[in-house]
Amino acid sequence: MALRLRLRRQRQSAPPPAEPEAIEEEEVGGPQMSFFDHLEELRQRLFKAAIALVIGVVFGFFAAGPVLEYLVAPYGERLQVLGPTESVVSYFRVSLMVGGILAIPVITYQLLMFILPGLTRKESRALLMALPAITGLFLVGVAFAWFLLVPPALGFLSNFQPNLFKPEWTADLYLGFVTALLFWMGVAFQTPLIFFVLALLGIANARALLNNWRVAVVGSAVAAALITPTIDPVNMFLVMAPLLALYTLSILLVVIGRRIAGVD
Repeated sequence: MALRLRLRRQRQSAPPPAEPEAIEEEEVGGPQMSFFDHLEELRQRLFKAAIALVIGVVFGFFAAGPVLEYLVAPYGERLQVLGPTESVVSYFRVSLMVGGILAIPVITYQLLMFILPGLTRKESRALLMALPAITGLFLVGVAFAWFLLVPPALGFLSNFQPNLFKPEWTADLYLGFVTALLFWMGVAFQTPLIFFVLALLGIANARALLNNWRVAVVGSAVAAALITPTIDPVNMFLVMAPLLALYTLSILLVVIGRRIAGVD
């Protein structure tokens, strides 16, 4: 009897069991996935992105003719071909560029859907709202390269030492130069959005970007050298200037992204 009364008192005096911590409303719920499940999901999403690229290239094949005429217009005449397959390769090069531009929304969507489950609802909403800007920024980059970079670059290259050199460009070299400049400048214009996503994930830091501005200058110079396959400083500067401006914009978006994520 005494033992029973003692147990009853202990139960009455014991503190109530702790309530489980409420899961923050911001967190995104979902079943836990293993490492191999993540790999399988990544494989499926990359496969869908590849299918979108193939479909885009098919559409690009039929649109390559008018696009080629538009790209060749600044040169002023027909381009030379020095091999039996050069014209076909040049045609498919433009088809691939058009297909890549058309497939970018789907490719970006698949990559974002792979990332979103690890984000909070607030971060996911901000990321999905930025999705239309991805295609928009790419097209802005392509337009920027075509209207502001290509004309002075071609003018400089075609008029360089005219008493020594006569510009008679081949289709492979001319289209390789123009399409590489258009495509990679479009990709470069995604830089601010990439840093914005990294800021949402708490990875990018504005102070770190500011402190590493020298690295950004060197990286922009290397990127400009890769985008423009020439060694002249004029074309490199034409590409470096917008890259550095994009880096500055990235710092601003990192500040905004970290505030949205509640990191700062």
